[in-house]
Amino acid sequence: MRRGERRGPGGAMGKAALEEQPPQHNGGAPAALAEGPPPPCAERDSPGLRRSTESEVYDDGTNTFFWRAHTLTVLFILTCALGYVTLLEETPQDTAYNTKRGIVASILVFLCFGVTQAKDGPFSRPHPAYWRFWLCVSVVYELFLIFILFQTVQDGRQFMKYIDPHLGVPLPERDYGGNCLIYDPGNETDPFHNVWDKLDGFVPAHFFGWYLKTLMIRDWWMCMIISVMFEFLEYSLEHQLPNFSECWWDHWIMDVILCNGLGIYCGMKTLSWLSLKTYKWQGLWNIPTYKGKMKRIVFQFTPYSWVKFEWKPASSLRRWLAVCGIIFVFLLAELNTFYLKFVLWMPPEHYLVLLRLVFFVNVGGVAMREIYDFMDDPKFHKKLGQQAWLVAAITATEFLIVVKYDPYTLTLSLPFYITQCWILGIILVLTWTAWRFFIRDITLRYKEIRRQKQEHKYEKDKCLSNGDGHSSILDEQNGNKLRERKL
Repeated sequence: MRRGERRGPGGAMGKAALEEQPPQHNGGAPAALAEGPPPPCAERDSPGLRRSTESEVYDDGTNTFFWRAHTLTVLFILTCALGYVTLLEETPQDTAYNTKRGIVASILVFLCFGVTQAKDGPFSRPHPAYWRFWLCVSVVYELFLIFILFQTVQDGRQFMKYIDPHLGVPLPERDYGGNCLIYDPGNETDPFHNVWDKLDGFVPAHFFGWYLKTLMIRDWWMCMIISVMFEFLEYSLEHQLPNFSECWWDHWIMDVILCNGLGIYCGMKTLSWLSLKTYKWQGLWNIPTYKGKMKRIVFQFTPYSWVKFEWKPASSLRRWLAVCGIIFVFLLAELNTFYLKFVLWMPPEHYLVLLRLVFFVNVGGVAMREIYDFMDDPKFHKKLGQQAWLVAAITATEFLIVVKYDPYTLTLSLPFYITQCWILGIILVLTWTAWRFFIRDITLRYKEIRRQKQEHKYEKDKCLSNGDGHSSILDEQNGNKLRERKL
């Protein structure tokens, strides 16, 4: 069976979806045993139109209970829950408690609606409902950010007490730089104490974070550029945020080489395995052995198929600007993590900080796939995907909150040598852009025109040397020009 074909339940041949293309119906059931593939989609899925970077998929077309729509079931359960609260439960007289519970109930109802009715995205594993859930969480988070944006600074910080009573308190001053000696001869008991002090819970967080970012971006060069650029940003902004002040070996050895570099390496190895993997899907109940069934359940949490990202930033000005925009938004989202903690008075170890990172891990992969589809095939994907749109809006709103809540910190002037370095870097990028997409193209076009004129002159001189003043080649060229004029 070729890529792009699958057998339907009745045995007829149909078209399989693109990489992780979700089913057309909306199913809200649990994803662990979901085994069916996406049903046929648009003509874009035909083998002749398949992109060269897409993997082949073989699917028997099994469509079980877990892939079917459950809109009425969810509606019935939701109505019963609301009826129980209305008829059988006595409403407390605590206004603050009722307000919190009413907001949570409103969010849950919206999530139920979105999981069953929202538009599917590009991913279908482990289940389309999983990705619809995170899409709806994105909407809720964006609305929460907009609410915070419209509050005064004091009210916004105190509002965080409704989420956690321990918040709304200024953060204590902490020393992040300190002694940067790798080997401290003054400490006889443990000369390497500075190194051991840096080996905290953030080390595995850095590693796993960059491993997952590599799976999102799917390009070694872009990952390394973002990793190195962020370290330069930490150097540049350490006069604004104290936790950007780190030792040189913490920046380049522990972060770039060990944590980030090792995470990117493991991510690229995983991408290589996913690109070579055979995507052959079979219904769970069609597998005879228990070992095969368990393997099938585990593979449910892997992609339905795979698309290798080829960003090609130097191929055109449009792709170059798009890649630069992706890198900029990535770096801005990274900076927002630190600045939001600072302006909203959240300690680094708070669970809200961790939840935000988990949120971006889940929505980032979908957003990057939608951006790549929009760049790679704009004729088929005529508008930016919904998750990519929300991620861009969330990143911008977070930055606006930082600007409003602490403009003094953001306006602290950069050191002179830092400003010089950034101006030099920007000039180099602009110069390369002008040379690559304007000056080089004009030069190549001029050389091509000159070459054509030389060939034409050579043919003319050749026919004149024959004594007849013309040749069959020139006659053919003149005839083609006449026909073009008539047309």
